[in-house]
Amino acid sequence: MRMLSRLRFPIAASRGRRYPEPAHPYRNPFQRDRDRIIHTRAFRRLEAKTQVFPPGISDHFRNRLTHTLEVAQIARTVAGVLGLDEDLTEALALAHDIGHPPFAHAGEEELDRQMLRHGDRFDHNLHALHIVERFEQRYVRFPGLNLSFEVREGIVKHSRDVRTGEDAALDEYLPGLQPPLEAQLIDLADEIAYNTADLDDGVSAGLLSLRQIGDAVPAMAELLDTAATQYPGAAERTRFQEALRQLIDLLVSGLIAGTAEAARNAGVQSCEEVRGAGARLACFPPETAEINRQCKQLLHRLVYNSDALLAERRRSTAMISELFHLFLRQPERLPAPYQEQAREEPLHRVVCHYIAGMTDQYFARVYEQNVSRPWR
Repeated sequence: MRMLSRLRFPIAASRGRRYPEPAHPYRNPFQRDRDRIIHTRAFRRLEAKTQVFPPGISDHFRNRLTHTLEVAQIARTVAGVLGLDEDLTEALALAHDIGHPPFAHAGEEELDRQMLRHGDRFDHNLHALHIVERFEQRYVRFPGLNLSFEVREGIVKHSRDVRTGEDAALDEYLPGLQPPLEAQLIDLADEIAYNTADLDDGVSAGLLSLRQIGDAVPAMAELLDTAATQYPGAAERTRFQEALRQLIDLLVSGLIAGTAEAARNAGVQSCEEVRGAGARLACFPPETAEINRQCKQLLHRLVYNSDALLAERRRSTAMISELFHLFLRQPERLPAPYQEQAREEPLHRVVCHYIAGMTDQYFARVYEQNVSRPWR
């Protein structure tokens, strides 16, 4: 099919790396970027960061790492069908969540609240950029990972537009222009992955029933009915998995069709024309967008805002607030490298970076050592 190969980002047109490096003999630049991301500490830490359900409830629920792998699989599949650059797409999918703090979106929202008190903000995509530019120290010749411009740009812009004059630190990433189509796919691949996974985990957690899913998402009701008709002897849980697999296929197929149609309607003929299109071209067609919206609405109502998760969210945000303020009052409690950083940049940013890099378990240990126990 490869229906949009004319819009594939031409790797020869890459703006390259901040610090020039010799070409690798058998990996192209985006393949090297993908591998560098996989080998970071930040990527490994995703295994111990909450996606939706906190650790301890079940060993089978998604964490931030398994979610990332699901996003990468979906995004690469879509890119392959459309004829886009699969390596660039995969690198961006693997990097899309490395800036997430502990405790899922509740952790991000609390860090943002704390930063607002100092006239600053926290955004996990910008934190991811800091990680790949500065915090990961793996090379002698340069700071960070020295990723290709297009991967760094995609980290910043895959889920939002950057306006001209919005942030001087982002001026190099072509504000006012859209990112390549490979980057535009990531946010919707992310939505497909987490909506379907959260339906699965929500059922396993006992927060959702198949009847509730069918009532809220008519397309899923049809898929469940079809699975029941085709496999009457199968267990209900197995039939649900069959219907869920079909739902993923429906959403992925919609993303492929919707993006191809949007590109066709826009009349774009090259990656540069994608940049200047004025709006994102990666999209669902209306009927698929409605199914996706129905899934989100159901999950917010019965899973994300369930009593169990709301209580956990309140607990984790209170702990982040306590630890954040403690380090502001007593910066000598920070590890030595962060105390060094605090001599060169505002303390609240250093504290934010430190907490944002923690896993859930490491946060709990640091909290216990500094808040629950007397300082030694």
